[in-house]
Formats: sequence, C-alpha cells, structure tokens
Amino acid sequence: MKEFNDLGDFQLEEVAALLELAKRLESNPEPQALAGKVLALLFLSPSLRTLASFQAAMVRLGGGSFVISPDMSIHGLETRHGIVMDGVAAEHVREAIPVIASYGDAIGIRAFAQREDLNVDLSDRDFNNLKNLCDIPRINMESAINHPCQSLADWKTMDDLNVPQNGGKFVLSWAYHPRALPLAVPAATVQMAAMRGMDVTVLRPEGFELPDQVMKKAQDAAELSGGSVTETDDRAAALEGANIIYAKSWMSTKHYGNVPADAEFRRGLEDWCVDEPWFDTAADDARFMHCLPVRRGVV
Repeated sequence: MKEFNDLGDFQLEEVAALLELAKRLESNPEPQALAGKVLALLFLSPSLRTLASFQAAMVRLGGGSFVISPDMSIHGLETRHGIVMDGVAAEHVREAIPVIASYGDAIGIRAFAQREDLNVDLSDRDFNNLKNLCDIPRINMESAINHPCQSLADWKTMDDLNVPQNGGKFVLSWAYHPRALPLAVPAATVQMAAMRGMDVTVLRPEGFELPDQVMKKAQDAAELSGGSVTETDDRAAALEGANIIYAKSWMSTKHYGNVPADAEFRRGLEDWCVDEPWFDTAADDARFMHCLPVRRGVV
C-alpha cells in the first residue's frame, strides 16, 4: 500500500480486510511484525489520540517512530510558497519533509484546514502539496477535508458493538461549539457510514449544510453499498430509530472563511447539544459517538 489518504480509495473488500487485520492484531499482537521499521510523524497541527495511538502501535509491532512538530521541537516550519522567509519560521517544508522522510520507511502527516477558502480546502491542496514532497508510503492523519484513520477506527467500533450495517441508521448531527471547526471529520464520517451501507442522515441547522461535493461523494458510496444519504434540519425525524448519534461541530459553509460572521451566525444555537431527550425515539440500543476532544456540557 503506497498511500492511506482516503477511505474511498479502497474497495469494500479491502476495507473489510483492514478491519479483520486490526481485529486479529488486537487479539493476537505480532511484536516483531514491523521490526526495524521507522514511522516518521509530522504534526503541523495538534493531536492527542492520533499521536499517542500511532506511537503505541509502532512499539507494539516492534518498530519505532519519531515526531516532528513545530510547537514541540523546532522553530517553526514555513508552508507557504514564493515568500521571503524573514519571519519566525526557520525552515521550509520543501527542505524539511524530504529530510524527515529520508529517516522513515513511511510518513504520517497531519495538517488541518486553513478555513479561509472553501474550494481550496475541499481540494485538499495544502495537504497534497505536502505529501507530494516525499516518495515513501504516506498516511493521512487528518487533512483539510479528510480523516481516514478516524473513520476506519469508527467503523471498527461499530463492528465491535454489533451496530447494523445495511438497514442501520446513522445520524451525523451538528453540535454547538464556540469555535469554527474544520470539515475533515464530518466529511470523512458521512462517507464512512455510507460505505458501511447505513442509512445516513446529516442533521444540521440551516446554514450548516455540508458542501455538495461532500454529499455527492457519500451518496455515490451509498449507491455501491446499499445505503442512503440525506440531509435535514428536522431533529425529530432525523433521530427517530437512530442506531448511532454521532455529534460533531463544523464551520458554517455559508460563512466559510469569515470567523466573526460564523460566530454571529451560530449564536443562539446552544440548544444543539446532545442530551438524554435526543435518545427518546432512537433505537433502544442506540449509541452516542464523538471523535474527541469533546467539550462537556457544550456539545
């Protein structure tokens, strides 16, 4: 495998094989499977679970890893092209990434959306520019519009909990958050649930619709798996019979790139906070999911 960038790049049979491998390694670890291998981890954005899980996995499989992060170990990395580097950043990614990659057998890269231009973020331009600076196998640890490792883990979680696939109802609900958050997790999540064959409902207030490109990609996946994808602001209808209520906030696509306008627009939406009544009409064994970190009492 040269690249793990998008769950949608894989056939359902390939995803099933990855999930089976994860299940097998969970039950029967192979402490020498990656002996002598090194995973380079470039975190241009903060992380807790992704950082910890990747490093722990390499240790458990007999390999090693190292972390490069501007906030932790170096004096800043410049990602913009065609500028005079007379600011804080001491090194450009064009030099840094090839060096980092030369010490690893594979590289994981995490770089959040800039949230300035929706079309730029939808194209994943910045992440693609970064990963194309090296030729070793690459792992997307979250980009502007994708988080495939999170989605694969969520898929496995639902399998472990025996959540129905075809016929199961998955509700991705927008949730209030004081900050304008990226689209990566919601975009990846709706696609994952659609690939799994579930009936997916995106529940959100008016103005927080997912981009047409994201919905079309999920709907295409649903056609192949036997699932469905819809979008609504009708909370009662969306939550009825839900097997999964997955809460996640994201920036208003109506005011994308305009943080003050987004903040004003979401004012008054504090009641979009998942609470016990949300489960009144859900399936009896409904589960709540969140990618974390979660702001308790807010989301």
